[in-house]
Amino acid sequence: MNFKLPRIIKAAGVVLILSIILTGCTSVTKKADVHDNWNTIQKKKNVVIGLDVTFVPMGYENKQGNITGFDVDLAKAVFKGSGIKPVFQPIDWSMNVTELRNTTIDLIWNGFSVTPERKKVVNFTKPYLSNDQELVSLKSSHINQFKDMKGKYLGVQGGSSGLNDINDQPKVLKQYIKKQSPILYNSFTNAFIDLNHGRISGLLIDSTYANYYIAHQPNPNIYKVISGKFPQEQFGVGVRKGDKKLRNYINKSLDRLAKNGELKKICQKWFGNRYKTPLLKLTNKKN
Repeated sequence: MNFKLPRIIKAAGVVLILSIILTGCTSVTKKADVHDNWNTIQKKKNVVIGLDVTFVPMGYENKQGNITGFDVDLAKAVFKGSGIKPVFQPIDWSMNVTELRNTTIDLIWNGFSVTPERKKVVNFTKPYLSNDQELVSLKSSHINQFKDMKGKYLGVQGGSSGLNDINDQPKVLKQYIKKQSPILYNSFTNAFIDLNHGRISGLLIDSTYANYYIAHQPNPNIYKVISGKFPQEQFGVGVRKGDKKLRNYINKSLDRLAKNGELKKICQKWFGNRYKTPLLKLTNKKN
């Protein structure tokens, strides 16, 4: 004999399962907002840092298969002498906040821009690096301001914050470029190749990458870097809202590195003299 459960009982079962799942998700979220994991981190003697290993020069995997970069060096310096070892964990960058809040990682540290939306779900340390959208051209092109791009080809990386700025604020740059539409690239590296060969006249790019790329060229003096009126970004370390002690430790360490000159050394290693950090500005003002 076939016995069929009434539809109402089936529906009730589905609702119960969903309730259990949602309750579990809610408890994880609440824990991330209130629980401080500092003692646990100290006991296990490591802190797991989530990063996208393709983001040159902030954190990336080099040809030897090692994870390196500006943020990697800075994280190691922050935890030096603490007895806590930074462990760098590659993650799906689109899932960074989820990975942080479910404790798969302890920190998001990889050119993580401070935004009002992100502040709603994570805490940030002090900003340690400033990032601008800059127009890079060859000096031989005689482009000295955004208006000089009139009727010329502009390159930008697809899906980048630079592309968003171009479209969100068309009067700043978009109105001048040829066809009022930029040429999209899948990477800054390919865009620089076309810039160097004259296939585009300008490239809108993150200052962190521009500074790194130009600093590591055989002849960096052939480039002109122009700042416009796009909003400046600040990079900070993403921390769970409950991890106040971890956040305070990182903030104090960043101040220490700014005062003892270590932050400046790390910046110059990766960017030469082309970098902006609010921490050094604050230190200089105090001195």
